[in-house]
Amino acid sequence: MEPRLSTTPFGRRPLTLALVASQAGAKTRPPEKAVHKWETFRAICTAKEKLGISERALAVLDALLTFHPETVLTGEGLIVFPSNQQLCLRAHGMAPATLRRHLGALVDVGFIIRRDSPNGKRYARKDRAGGIELAFGFDLAPLVTRAEEFERLADEVRAEERALKLVRERVTICRRDICKMIATGMEEGVSTRRNGAGPADWTELHELYRGVVGRIPRSATREVLEPIATELSLLADEILNLLEDHVKSQKLSTNESQTERHIQNSNPDSLIDLEPRSPESPGARTESSPEPLRMPDRTFPLGMVLDACPDIIDYSKGGVANWRDFQAAAALVRPMLGISPSAWLHAQSVMGELDAAIVIASILQKGETVSSAGGYLRALTQRAENGEFSIGPMLMALIGTRKRDKQRA
Repeated sequence: MEPRLSTTPFGRRPLTLALVASQAGAKTRPPEKAVHKWETFRAICTAKEKLGISERALAVLDALLTFHPETVLTGEGLIVFPSNQQLCLRAHGMAPATLRRHLGALVDVGFIIRRDSPNGKRYARKDRAGGIELAFGFDLAPLVTRAEEFERLADEVRAEERALKLVRERVTICRRDICKMIATGMEEGVSTRRNGAGPADWTELHELYRGVVGRIPRSATREVLEPIATELSLLADEILNLLEDHVKSQKLSTNESQTERHIQNSNPDSLIDLEPRSPESPGARTESSPEPLRMPDRTFPLGMVLDACPDIIDYSKGGVANWRDFQAAAALVRPMLGISPSAWLHAQSVMGELDAAIVIASILQKGETVSSAGGYLRALTQRAENGEFSIGPMLMALIGTRKRDKQRA
């Protein structure tokens, strides 16, 4: 008599049209078709969100695949029949109730098909030669039938991840370029207006930049980041044009002054004093080496501060290699944040110069969550005067926020 595989589940489990569709799809599989089970499993893991399956269900599928003796899935012998106890062990000690729930999820999404026996047990009936004649358990045939679908979805996910990575890199480069160019423009006194048009000063440009960056969510998708990256690129190009125009105007003025000096020095009657000034003369200048900045006795490591507030690095031309570089970058950022000199001096007198600079870097890192940087600094200064504020918890909170953002990304 020809053996028959069951098409309906055992017990009170209902037969659904989705189960019928899975079984019909498995029948269309050519017997000679073969797929590598672990490559198919990796494709499913990559496309798990598109397929609507959880990591725990994938752990159960991984355990089921280990019960198939061959690496290649092909032919008719694709039914595995492990007991729940053995499945739980291979699924890293998963609880039986959890195992049954995730087995049902795998059936519902069409990854496996139940081939239940008359009594609902999983077993195999063997012939006289010892080969499996009929098995009752879980049929892995849908994995072979849908292998191309899994691979196509995995390719789509990889392409999306690559596109997201590229747009993130673009945003990062633009942010770094804009911050450093704004810092250079402020230090060199570059004009932000051309032909009577343009931003009033570099602080206004910085506020425009902060407004664009403030729209970046913590877990941004490619669709959200692409228009922001375009805006940042345009802003970076505009700032670069300002700097290039300034350099060109300086070259022109330098050439004109050199030509004028050449004409003046070509007069043979002019007397040129080549005698150097004596050290005692009033015009002589003695070059004094700056006194190295001493770190206060009680502070935090610079690496820890930069780990909590990495955005401050973008405002230093050569990077932040020591506390002097850090304080210089904080002094540059302070007016960009709209903090008044009086609030800044008060904070330095209460907290100390270095701790006040760390607070500036923290305010910069918080971004748009701080609506008024000046008011926020004054509030922290008041708390520090009352002995109610310390730098450590603020830095640890920023570090924790950055770690959570990386995990979400």
